[in-house]
Amino acid sequence: MERVSRGGALALLFSLMLASAYTAAGADSATPSANCVVLLHGLGRTSLSMKALQWRLQDAGYGVVNITYPSLSHPIQELSRMAVDEGLAGCAALGLDRVSFVTHSLGGILVRHYLAQHDIPGLQRVVMLGPPNQGSQMADYLESLGLLEPFLPSAVVQLGLSEQSVPRRLGPVSFQLGVIAGTVNHLPFLPGQPDGLGDGTVAVSETLVPGMTDFLELPVSHTFMMWDKDVAEQVIFF
Repeated sequence: MERVSRGGALALLFSLMLASAYTAAGADSATPSANCVVLLHGLGRTSLSMKALQWRLQDAGYGVVNITYPSLSHPIQELSRMAVDEGLAGCAALGLDRVSFVTHSLGGILVRHYLAQHDIPGLQRVVMLGPPNQGSQMADYLESLGLLEPFLPSAVVQLGLSEQSVPRRLGPVSFQLGVIAGTVNHLPFLPGQPDGLGDGTVAVSETLVPGMTDFLELPVSHTFMMWDKDVAEQVIFF
């Protein structure tokens, strides 16, 4: 065997260390690309409302499925199946079998309802932005306006505080969940506002659910929290 000089040995060792570091860094940076993130918007919105999150998650290396579902024309029981199944099909089309969800408002309730009925193989984590996990005082207020009740979407009525409230009947979560609640209300003078600190639509207390992994309050409003840079950073971090 050829004898290696001391200088050559040091150079070889340094090269091996660089190669090892590069391999480790490559493995870490490749991790997001093996994951699919399904984005589910809130009531009355579309996939456009989640575009900023889509772009930031894609920049971070994740495969993203951003869908629009008919939130105004079906009850939660149907929406959960329609939206989640479409999201999972999108991940399968990308060839990705590790799935996470990022949801806004009603979208989080759809994921909770779906997981109460079905298992999702490869489920990683869920982040919910402003979810009415304890029901919604505002939904109750809208339902109390008798003239509007015939025109309210089924999902609004199902988000109230009564015994028929879908989120209140779902119970604790059994998956890894991070919740972000907003604390900025730009229109505090509007009627039907939830009691206490909130984002103008959902109170902070209404976002909580037993079993969640992490919880964070940020100075954002319900309508625009999906476009906030700090929210996006926390979503990616979790």
